[in-house]
Amino acid sequence: MLLLNPKKYQDRNYPDERSKEIMLKTIAFFENKGMKKMKEDTFSFEFTHDFAEFCKKERIFETLFLPKGYGDDDQYYSTYRMYEFSEITGFYGAAYWYMYHVSTLGLDPVFLGDNEELKHRAVQQLRENPLCAFGLSEKEHGADIYSSEMKLYPQDDGTYLARGTKYYIGNGNEASTITVFGKIAGTDDYVFFVVDSHHEKFECVQNVIKAQNFVSEFILHDYPITDADISARGPKAWDDMLNTINICKFNIGSGATGIVTHSFYEAINHAAHRNVYGKFVTEFPHVKRLFMDSFCRLAGMKLFGLRATDYMRAASAEDKRYMLYNPIMKMKVAIQGEEVHEMLWDIIAAKGFEKDNYFSQAVVELKGFPKLEGTRHVNMALIAKLLPNFFFNPKEYPEIPRLNGPENDDYLFQQGTTRGYGKIQFHDYNIAYNSVDLPNINVFKEQIKTFADWLMISGMELKDQMMNDFDFLLGVGEMFTLVAYGQLIIESAAIEKIDNELLNQIFDVFVRDFSKYAVDIHGKPTSTQAQKDQALKIIKSPVIDNDQFARVLEKHVYSLVDAYHMNP
Repeated sequence: MLLLNPKKYQDRNYPDERSKEIMLKTIAFFENKGMKKMKEDTFSFEFTHDFAEFCKKERIFETLFLPKGYGDDDQYYSTYRMYEFSEITGFYGAAYWYMYHVSTLGLDPVFLGDNEELKHRAVQQLRENPLCAFGLSEKEHGADIYSSEMKLYPQDDGTYLARGTKYYIGNGNEASTITVFGKIAGTDDYVFFVVDSHHEKFECVQNVIKAQNFVSEFILHDYPITDADISARGPKAWDDMLNTINICKFNIGSGATGIVTHSFYEAINHAAHRNVYGKFVTEFPHVKRLFMDSFCRLAGMKLFGLRATDYMRAASAEDKRYMLYNPIMKMKVAIQGEEVHEMLWDIIAAKGFEKDNYFSQAVVELKGFPKLEGTRHVNMALIAKLLPNFFFNPKEYPEIPRLNGPENDDYLFQQGTTRGYGKIQFHDYNIAYNSVDLPNINVFKEQIKTFADWLMISGMELKDQMMNDFDFLLGVGEMFTLVAYGQLIIESAAIEKIDNELLNQIFDVFVRDFSKYAVDIHGKPTSTQAQKDQALKIIKSPVIDNDQFARVLEKHVYSLVDAYHMNP
């Protein structure tokens, strides 16, 4: 099965027993807890202490988070394992996923840093308290990370006192390893240092949201810091901050995939057993279309995520293609999840409000995912910088297989300087698109060619257009992103042996999406007349095959009726 089904998870192929063990034990934790208790905790805003205790007892974060050379002798860091665990925790609830996500965010700056003694100290703390936190954002500055007001004040004895406030910091109520980003007072030097929420000079002010997960505001009141607490300073601290986000925002797409998968099971189970006007809901033509489109988008999310994982694991100083696929994973996949959820809600209607199901909480929780670790605009601005090399300056790379083995993802903790981003090159996207001959992929290829011509018509002025009008940049970025998104889905489909009819149906959706984005660009006030004329040529219809639609619906979509129900 392509989609996560916790009741059949033991059938998945893992390279070692430990990896399989933590996934199965995590599923068992939630299934034994059951839907009723999980919902009670959600409504009571009960912090997920039970999950933290479970992770400590089973040493789960220790297994997942630590790179080779730390922890057990056979320890390794695997983006594939992180993907799987992120999807599972998202499947059961954003509060559990968030505890996991911000813990890895908080720990990674330590292992990206220069302080070897601090790394070993963090390992020991992880065993005693698995919760970590990432102290980056501030109330008055938000995503403006250049304007940090958190400061280390040098003292005469060579130590420091930390003063300042951080805001939107997950796990700030309990974490023992909190990596804090700031500056050395009186200088422009950035610094990363570690504090403990249990220290007397640490004040947890509040949870800034009303939810199970704790998103804290905290204050450091002359918190004592020594060199032993500092992981990096200067340009290295800045690079470690950005590289931490590069690693961890990948979790957002996999978490969103887990959320939507659970909602999909609830929606299709309800619709298949709901009889109105003498028919089951699944028999109505518009419902068939909604289920087909939602499943195709969900399948695309999963296929892209699996393939993007390979590029994360294969990364090196010579191969930084993950720097495109990573923000797509964060932004595109999460937004696709929102679209799927809206279609499912159109199907189940009032059922989506009911307090006793997963869907009602997912409606709220999923909305937050595209807004985490940089807004849609910030991530699209990053993506747009890679557009020229992607379309017009390809590079040859060795073919990358599915990488789900026990190898350590060495490069992720050795990313180095963040300069030179716009020089990253990619393999020719035509290789993937020309590897299959399917009606809707062929239409999509025509759209790509017309979009490439649009880029040529736009010329060098396109860069200024995008930089001066973020709304225009979003429109262009959506078309560019869809090309890379479809490319990796085709590559992943070949590895996962997805049948051609389903793949063709997925691109039925993408042909319509490409046309929608072209209409959007045509209507932008920034667009020139030449750009508007060319944008109209991108608009095409998918190739309709009603018999294929019926076969895919029965084989891949409606076959999932009653495939999963969470334990009560």
